[in-house]
Amino acid sequence: MQLKELSSATGTSTASIKFYLREGLLPAGHTVHPTRASYTADHIKRLELIRSLRQIVGLNIGQIRSIVKMADDGVPRLSLLAHVQRVVLNLEPAAGDVERTAAADAVVRMRSWPDVPSDARDALDRHVAAMQDLGINLPLELLDRYSSAVDAIAGLDLELTTAGEDVNDVILTAAVGMHMHSQLMLKLLAVAQASHAIRTLEGG
Repeated sequence: MQLKELSSATGTSTASIKFYLREGLLPAGHTVHPTRASYTADHIKRLELIRSLRQIVGLNIGQIRSIVKMADDGVPRLSLLAHVQRVVLNLEPAAGDVERTAAADAVVRMRSWPDVPSDARDALDRHVAAMQDLGINLPLELLDRYSSAVDAIAGLDLELTTAGEDVNDVILTAAVGMHMHSQLMLKLLAVAQASHAIRTLEGG
């Protein structure tokens, strides 16, 4: 299909498509003429991915570029998903070594999670340390219940994410899923907290 057809099929302006081509977010089409190229269904999928990452997840061009570049470079699936998680959940890499916390170690052991370095583990250790600095108690029973709940949810999420073969579909499912599911969990928690408060304080 030609550029105008690609624009029509995806609802993306030709100006935006040309911008994505220049920025390296969209692979070049097949050259059929010095001033003309043809595009395929793969370009449609990539444009759908870009639109979702921008409009649903709220990523900027640089963040999207970093994700699709890894996909186009053919990095292992685990590394790609780790990067998607890092970007979508804003798990900024630590400037230096992050000190492990006993509470996070306990959670990893309780759930039999692989004890390997990751941005997610660093983020957990930093958050636990921040809570403890504020004097917030983290008893093992609380950590057990919280981690048990999120472990079950994470397992369901991963089943959906790894089901696809097309890398664009994998990224889309992972990124949108991480963003929307994390927001869903926060909203459910808010309703649950409000409900417990109503029952306790008003006898509802």
